[in-house]
Amino acid sequence: MAEKSTPDTDLHQRLVYGDETALAEVYDTYGPLVHRIARRVTRSPAGAEDVAQEVFAHLWSRPYAFDARRGSLRTWLSMLAHRRAVDWVRGEERHRKAAHADDATLHTIPTPDPPPEDVVMARERSLLLHSALASLPLPQRQVVHLAYFAGRTYRQAAVELGIPEGTAKTRLRTALRKLAEALTEPPDPALADAPGERGA
Repeated sequence: MAEKSTPDTDLHQRLVYGDETALAEVYDTYGPLVHRIARRVTRSPAGAEDVAQEVFAHLWSRPYAFDARRGSLRTWLSMLAHRRAVDWVRGEERHRKAAHADDATLHTIPTPDPPPEDVVMARERSLLLHSALASLPLPQRQVVHLAYFAGRTYRQAAVELGIPEGTAKTRLRTALRKLAEALTEPPDPALADAPGERGA
């Protein structure tokens, strides 16, 4: 029996094929939800921005991670947002403890989940995201800030910026693609300045 086509399976197939308009549709539909969950868990606008960027960048760069046969895209994105937000909070807490501990007390800190190497990677990923965001052209950065900080859709962002909806949509999906590319490979300080490592 042929698998029944649903909006989620259609979107997933388009994402697998690299259709940028599919990513824009997913963001327009679920962006406010993801941002809301991230903000509620992290209690931080910056944390919510980091988490939301990671969630949609993850979907774009690894679309096979979502399986439409196991549940809805809404549920999957909600779970991913919550998981990434919890990781962000744990990483921030570990970072605060480490920053205020002296050498003696540092050795007394237990090693709860997540492992230290995961915390380091989370911090590096966060720094990479901020760096990638800062490198975006101002028009793209404006749309992203409206979307992630204020939870706007691209249509609402277009109204606030006084630009056509199509322009806002293009800027947003282009920015998301660039952010996804920044997360495609884990940060490697040894390769950061190696020639040919950065995309055009």
